[in-house]
Amino acid sequence: MTFDLTTINDIHQLRESCDLECKLAQGKHGGGSLPRDFWPTYSAFANTQGGDVLLGVKENSDHTFEIVGVSNPVKVIDELWNGANNPQQVSINLLQEKYVKEIEIEGVTLIHIHIPRATRRQRPVYLKNNPITGTYRRLNSSDTHEDRENIQRMMAEAGENSRDGEILKGFGLDDISQDTLKRYRQMYTNRHPDHPWNQLEDEEFLRTIGGWGKDREKDISGLSRAGLLMFGKLPSIHEAFSYYMLDYQEQRDAEERWADRLTLDGRWSGNLFDFFLQVIGKLTADLKVPFVLKGETREDDTPVHKALREAFVNCLVHADYSNRASVLVIKRQDMFFFRNPGLMRVPQEIAVLGGESDCRNRNLHKMFRFVGLGEQAGSGVPKIFQGWDDLHWRKPLIQEKLDPSEQTVLEMHMVSLLPDSAVNELQRELGNRFDKLTRDERLVLVTAYADRTIDHGRMMQIMDIHPHDLTRLFAKLTEQGLLLQEGVGRGTVYFLEQARRQDELTELLTPGKGSSGSNGPSSG
Repeated sequence: MTFDLTTINDIHQLRESCDLECKLAQGKHGGGSLPRDFWPTYSAFANTQGGDVLLGVKENSDHTFEIVGVSNPVKVIDELWNGANNPQQVSINLLQEKYVKEIEIEGVTLIHIHIPRATRRQRPVYLKNNPITGTYRRLNSSDTHEDRENIQRMMAEAGENSRDGEILKGFGLDDISQDTLKRYRQMYTNRHPDHPWNQLEDEEFLRTIGGWGKDREKDISGLSRAGLLMFGKLPSIHEAFSYYMLDYQEQRDAEERWADRLTLDGRWSGNLFDFFLQVIGKLTADLKVPFVLKGETREDDTPVHKALREAFVNCLVHADYSNRASVLVIKRQDMFFFRNPGLMRVPQEIAVLGGESDCRNRNLHKMFRFVGLGEQAGSGVPKIFQGWDDLHWRKPLIQEKLDPSEQTVLEMHMVSLLPDSAVNELQRELGNRFDKLTRDERLVLVTAYADRTIDHGRMMQIMDIHPHDLTRLFAKLTEQGLLLQEGVGRGTVYFLEQARRQDELTELLTPGKGSSGSNGPSSG
């Protein structure tokens, strides 16, 4: 889908966000010039999720936009290309001709520039030959300087295909949990009973699966990062990875009161393989999904079981264990939650389609696959989505977050896209108005009913729609009175009238609250 602006009304509906920036391009004397603050935005978009810049659009004090136009678009575009191809200006040119377009609206010319997300090997994208002072990131609708720690992490990621192959000087078999390695080797033997690796001594076996190696340049041999993470003892792991943290919680409800928890409390080895073995059984213990017949045999390993297993393995093998965020797995009655430190190496839209892999910890991934846990490279995320789609559940939600530290979150809700209860309630409330809506319009209202508040990010995870088409969809439903709106810009949320009534009723019934009411449902 393309960025589609054709009328004044399209401009009025714009909102600056994490992926849209509007700027004037008037120049000192009104003759047209590329704005100086374009390049920090270029760096910020490139280092985060990419985005679009509109030149010739003015933002008013009430956060609405109006077109002013670019008086000399040819001059401005020439300045753009000269700067993009100047290494003294920016570290890399990510632009292509198809990304730069002139737009005519009622006789006024605008310039639309699409800035793609830089690849892992291209980041950080920085200005003025200085990555420390010239690297920006996009935070909501602002361009902010990236901190030194994240810049160094981007540089390390750019130069490493796999982060877990490094040999750790001074770490050896004494740092391994022999019980964990024995369990792994037994699983390997059960899966490959006649394989010659079964006869190898532990050190040689670790070498063959990527857990042990030799750095010939430094003339050292020992455990790899992968070997220590997968099989190590907790004190040894913490010596090499000071931020290392694993946490599993089984929660009774959304208020995070947990009924079961497994974390690094010193009562077990603390390594990744034992964490996986203990948690995977808890995740799948009481799944209420129909079994499948394979021939005349019951198939207990359903697509949902496979999706959960793959989501868990993905969480562990794509984690950046030098990052401050912890690995967190949460199970609730209605959803599963996986968080790993580090951003995705492959853009989300490509990961969902499959076929392209850039695993952060390839040796860990290989170790899990050797014992039948985890899919072939590039097929894991499609397997997750397919498992949920088979039961017509809401599409899994993937989010990348920058604060308080870089992390990737996967939410897997066991909720129907159009649950009968929500559809029936909305039909009762709206009558034939609901029946006349398009499928996308119904989906927005049903999600608002289920989640109480929605925003652009949430609906983009559920619907196959361009962000600007979604903006117009929200505007239409709001104009018709079917949705209420609160906030501006990136903080805008939408909700149903009944959600406001419920909040007002709660205020009235809560001692000490009085009848002050609420402007809208809490988004927390």
